Amino acid sequence: MRVLIDACVLYPTVMREMVLGVAGQGVFEPQWSARLLEEWALAARKLGPEGEALARGKIALLQAAWPRAEVKVPEGLMRRLWLPDPNDIHVLAAAIAGSADVILTMNAKDFPCGLLAEEGLSRADPDGFLLGCFEAEPEPVCKVADAVLAEACRLSGEHWDTRRLFKKARLPRLGKALAA
Repeated sequence: MRVLIDACVLYPTVMREMVLGVAGQGVFEPQWSARLLEEWALAARKLGPEGEALARGKIALLQAAWPRAEVKVPEGLMRRLWLPDPNDIHVLAAAIAGSADVILTMNAKDFPCGLLAEEGLSRADPDGFLLGCFEAEPEPVCKVADAVLAEACRLSGEHWDTRRLFKKARLPRLGKALAA
């Protein structure tokens, strides 16, 4: 399954580490465009001057780890598409250009299911998508979740439990399932 990952999923650290960790376990094939990676880097400026630099370093690592994940979007493709938010047309175009099956996004209202279905696509939110991955293949998802939890505890110097960390990361259903 090919999954185009929107910038709003790449930017939050725990969410990104879970999604890409599960992809790294071979559960699905991740995709993105150069523009989506750039949006992530620019969004990371919110963390201060070092935020963008850190994001760009992580982006370079992603590009090295998944050299075929970056989708090139033909300009003509974007001109024929429509979405409620014109700024998201490039996401849809990248999904079509990459023959993705799913757009993974937090912005449900900007990606109407009917419009996506016309292009042979569906939309998923990260929590529901990762929960589905967990239900289908629990072992690789648990392995990634354990690593993400350990790293969150290490970096923050705080003790996190699975449910609380994943709830904070906007993955509450996954956290509940993992903690059960």
